[in-house]
Amino acid sequence: MRRNCRRDDGLRKRNFHCNETFSAHLAANSSELVMSITDGEARMRDWADKATAERIEKDVAAVKSDIAALTDQITDALNTFANATGKQARRGYKQARDNVDSTLDDFSERGGAMMDAAQDAYGSIEETLEDAITHRPLATVGIALGIGFLIGAAWRR
Repeated sequence: MRRNCRRDDGLRKRNFHCNETFSAHLAANSSELVMSITDGEARMRDWADKATAERIEKDVAAVKSDIAALTDQITDALNTFANATGKQARRGYKQARDNVDSTLDDFSERGGAMMDAAQDAYGSIEETLEDAITHRPLATVGIALGIGFLIGAAWRR
């Protein structure tokens, strides 16, 4: 049983027995003191760990929601980009098709004009040859023999 020593004026002198030194008091009560400190520390750690765990869980949940929001934004941006690219590709295809159509129309017109020019040239050459044959028959036979000779010489090489 403990008794606290009191001074003569009625105030408490110490928190341990009379004639007990501080180091003796610590040695006698060290296991009780260690247990109470250890239990307090463990409870404090548990409380701090719970608070830390709750804070970490909240932070992880916030990060997850931020990642989900960022994923949604990236998906929206990619969809917008894909739609814009698709529209641009369709416009490019339509423009290329129009260009091909106009080019084919130009070729057709030019081909028709060249055929008309060739027919006109054929008609004028035919008339010229007919006039040359009727007016100079000997010169025409000489030219025909010369052309035949050149073709034969070129053919042998």
